[in-house]
Amino acid sequence: MTDARRPGTTGKDEPASHPPGLPEQDLPELFSDLVRLQIELWNALDVRLRDEHGLSLSRYEAMAAIAARPCCRVRDLMSTLVITIGGASKLVDRVEASGHCRRLPNPQDGRSSHLELTDLGRRVLERARATVDEELQQSLGARLTVSQLRDLGGLVATARAGSSRARPDRDGDRGDPDLA
Repeated sequence: MTDARRPGTTGKDEPASHPPGLPEQDLPELFSDLVRLQIELWNALDVRLRDEHGLSLSRYEAMAAIAARPCCRVRDLMSTLVITIGGASKLVDRVEASGHCRRLPNPQDGRSSHLELTDLGRRVLERARATVDEELQQSLGARLTVSQLRDLGGLVATARAGSSRARPDRDGDRGDPDLA
């Protein structure tokens, strides 16, 4: 049964195949704007973190994810950062080589390990977080109101929710615990 007010819908609160009032050609433009914004924010943060802390944004992201999750595994980083298992493993190798994290045996499964930040890693992350907060305040907080930031956060979360295509499970990963 379709809702006469919105052709192609059942009348329930569901996304339309194409949002009413938004010309189809605007979706690619919206996509491009989102991608460009992400690149601009990434580049600004990456430059500041490298200059001030000798830390890339990708390593910062990994360290923040490790700090946020007790008993963090490489597979958890893969899911959190939406990267491949191979990419997550190589990223952990680089963070570990810099002395910012270590792998510990997983007491429940000897085939995998848990990740934890070292004391140095925790100190670097704490200082880097202040830089990230400051840069994001300059980049977003100064341009958008609190209400707009809340709305944007909600919209992005809604758009990402349930997106199985945004969760990579590639690089030959077939659930091999040696990769986790």
